[in-house]
Amino acid sequence: MPHPAAAAHEKPVLVLNGPNLDLLGLREPTVYGTDTLAGIEKLCHDTAAGLGLSVDFRQSNHEGVLIDAVHEARTAHRGIVINPAGYTHTSVALRDALAAAELPVIEVHLTNIHRREPFRHHSYVSGVADAVLCGTGAHGYALALTHLDRLTHPAHPRSPR
Repeated sequence: MPHPAAAAHEKPVLVLNGPNLDLLGLREPTVYGTDTLAGIEKLCHDTAAGLGLSVDFRQSNHEGVLIDAVHEARTAHRGIVINPAGYTHTSVALRDALAAAELPVIEVHLTNIHRREPFRHHSYVSGVADAVLCGTGAHGYALALTHLDRLTHPAHPRSPR
């Protein structure tokens, strides 16, 4: 029987994207850049493959759908990379679901939310995330997957929350 940590290593990483990210490349390219969500998905699959991982890549504009995906992740995934988008600043329910998942969570934002409007400076997700990446554009997803691999690889102890 495989070691539980080894079994977790074989599970995919959930890469979860929140509202309006389906409009990347079209929506405010001067703010969010010209990368599309399809391009970010390809980057995630390519990065994961290079690490010996697989990715379950999803996007929803609906808070409940995102929460359901996090609940599913408890048993089906090894960790979560999430760009909660607008729900970063508003959703206690998504934050609570991430805390209840008991998985490593990496929060990603394309822009530096601390250099934007004041209402974007607070993240409910950051308090339950193992790491936060912002302002690195699409590359932040590759960094998040690399860090999540380090956190969940059987040879590395999980970082404290």
